[in-house]
Amino acid sequence: MESDAPFRTAYESALADLRRGELPRAEGRLRQLLAQRPDDVNALRALGITVGAHGRAAEGLQLLERAVARAPDFAHALADLGAAYRTAGRLDEAAQALARATRLAPALHVAWRRLGDVYVELGREADGNAAYERALATDPARDRFAGAAAALARGDARAAESVYRGRLQEDMNDVGALCGLAAVSLSAGYPRDGERLLRHALRESPHLPLAWRGLAQALLDAGRLDEAEQAALHALRVDARSAAGWVLLGSIRAHRLHGEDAVAAYDRALALEPAQVRVLLSKGHVLKTLGRRAECEQAYRACLALDPTFAEAYCSLADLKNYEFAAADVDAMEQLAARCAEHDPGRAPLEFALGRAYEQRGDYARSFEHYRAGNRARRRRAPFDAAGFEHKCERIARFFDSARFEAYAAAGARDPAPIFVVGLPRSGSTLVEQMLACHADVEGTMELPNLVTIVRELDHAGGRPDAYPESVAALDAAACTVLGERYLRETRAWRGTRPRFVDKMPNNFSHVGLLQLILPRATVIDVRRHPLDACLSAYKQYFAQGQSFTHDLEDLGRYYRAYRELMAHWDRVLPGKVLRVRYETLVTDAEAEVRRLLAHCGLAYDPACLRFHESRRPVRTASSEQVRQPLYDSAIGYWRHYAEQLEPLRRSLGAALDDYADT
Repeated sequence: MESDAPFRTAYESALADLRRGELPRAEGRLRQLLAQRPDDVNALRALGITVGAHGRAAEGLQLLERAVARAPDFAHALADLGAAYRTAGRLDEAAQALARATRLAPALHVAWRRLGDVYVELGREADGNAAYERALATDPARDRFAGAAAALARGDARAAESVYRGRLQEDMNDVGALCGLAAVSLSAGYPRDGERLLRHALRESPHLPLAWRGLAQALLDAGRLDEAEQAALHALRVDARSAAGWVLLGSIRAHRLHGEDAVAAYDRALALEPAQVRVLLSKGHVLKTLGRRAECEQAYRACLALDPTFAEAYCSLADLKNYEFAAADVDAMEQLAARCAEHDPGRAPLEFALGRAYEQRGDYARSFEHYRAGNRARRRRAPFDAAGFEHKCERIARFFDSARFEAYAAAGARDPAPIFVVGLPRSGSTLVEQMLACHADVEGTMELPNLVTIVRELDHAGGRPDAYPESVAALDAAACTVLGERYLRETRAWRGTRPRFVDKMPNNFSHVGLLQLILPRATVIDVRRHPLDACLSAYKQYFAQGQSFTHDLEDLGRYYRAYRELMAHWDRVLPGKVLRVRYETLVTDAEAEVRRLLAHCGLAYDPACLRFHESRRPVRTASSEQVRQPLYDSAIGYWRHYAEQLEPLRRSLGAALDDYADT
């Protein structure tokens, strides 16, 4: 045994080199060992893996065959030989070798995973999925990964990342760790990092449904919807009984505005697992965008039948705006609120629903107390840095000055297709979009994430946080053109054949300067509403995410002032670029405003724009129910019902109210 120690030490060093990807060093060590012991099966196997990974597949396969010939029951070598046969296209031999490996070593998870890949390529998807399930069940890191997943679910991304990175230090190609670390990246809002990790995992296991579902989510988060759908479909081809896979496909199709297909996917998920209350909720949301009101209510009610404490269903009913809560509903919500702890995640949506219920009854004081309580709960979870936002707006205004635009006069993609509708949420932007989308030459889309994604990347340029807008200085005219072309390419997933399209992400008002550099011929429309009405409406709205400034009246006032000042800056440095549309004028003098709006877009007048409420197009915003009704003016001056409660907002708005001094 003493004489074996140096050989064993050298062999372990070679394996360490192999795991780190230092292939030439590993190969050198292994060839020295085989010079001493030409028939050592461990060294033969390791050298076969090494030269195969170095691009010499045929030589690697021969070495693995030699190892198995000398040790026919060597399960690990059989697993590697099966992988080599698969690479060579010898699928039947691969399946035989891998099946034998799993019989000899039922706990050898890598053999099960590779067998799954081979079965899928042989067209035996069900057998492949069964093999993948065995691979997950036999993974020696399974308990560590389960703990990491639990940590990520409770918001401890750092703990989860530590586990996955630790495993990748042991084996840089561990598929489970790559998928887990990708999930951490996606949770932090870095879909490109997630995609890179998942594609690495798929090089190791090209058909693993877990990796394909993760890739579909990464592509969805990046706004690459066609690719996301194909990835989700690939996962379902192998694992058709995955409820999570059907839910993901439904989400992708909902984002693509393929509402009927999304509902069908959610129904498949519910057929597999009927008690998924959140899937029912998502189905209800899609039915709402499709205008299938009765079925939408039925879905929300089904959520409450499954779980009477599911406050988001009540909040979703409230978000229908013209849904009338019965007295029994209010009693049920009050009883639920009495049992609901202050820090319970369901507390905020329940308070918003109660606010709406009492508002319907004309009890505005009681209504406002519930809205205030709901916003207070949301603010605890998502505080807003008003001073930071104001400073950011000041930096944007300083950076994007007249000289900048003159220097970049030749930059950007010249396509005039995009029409950006910006402003505060709940200010009438959905109404403007709906009117434009009824024009024969305009495609209505949704609040597109693509420009926000570009800005987020610029904000983290060079690995530094908060780098935007100064990071734009590193872009030359050609780079700006590339970004504009990227935006146009990535938004095609939401567009049809019409020459123009609307992107109505309200927060894009901050990025008019960047738009001028990357899409100089794009149209920009700023929809403005009385600040007390606009801010109140935003305060009462339970936004899914991303509008944390709406949770406090003072923050709302400061945000509105910063928005107003930045829009005034764009008017100074880009005169005529932005058309300002007043919601109140649009409602009371619709035809004249529509003509002005279309003229600014370079479009001929189309009377269909005034029949916007007849459109059946999907609408994915909080205003979807309102824009299916003819114009009404009852929302103008609605803030007066809450005049006393809105005094903090009035003080915070200050001079911003001067624009509406006559109303």
